[in-house]
Amino acid sequence: MDSKIEIAKVYDTLVCSPGMDEIVKIDLKISRKAVLILCHAIEKGSDDTGKAGLPSLPENILIEFREILSSICKDCLEKAGLQLLSQKLKALAPA
Repeated sequence: MDSKIEIAKVYDTLVCSPGMDEIVKIDLKISRKAVLILCHAIEKGSDDTGKAGLPSLPENILIEFREILSSICKDCLEKAGLQLLSQKLKALAPA
C-alpha cells in the first residue's frame, strides 16, 4: 500500500476521533515578521494547484480546512496590521 494512502487514512481517522470538533483557545504572541512568514507558508501549503499542497491528506479534509486556515491567516494579518503589506507582496510575486 502506498505510504501517501496510509497517511491519508491516519489523518482521516484522527479527525474523526471524539473531541476533535471541540474549540480550543490558543494565545499566540509572535513577531510581525513571523506572522507574515507563517501566513505565506499556510497559503503555499494549502494552494489549489497541488504542487505545494498536502497531497497526503484526504480531499474532503483539504477543502474544509483550506477555508479555516485562510481565515486564520486573515485574522493574524489583520491583528498584526499587515494586510496591505501582504497584498502588495502577493502582487509582486510572479503569476
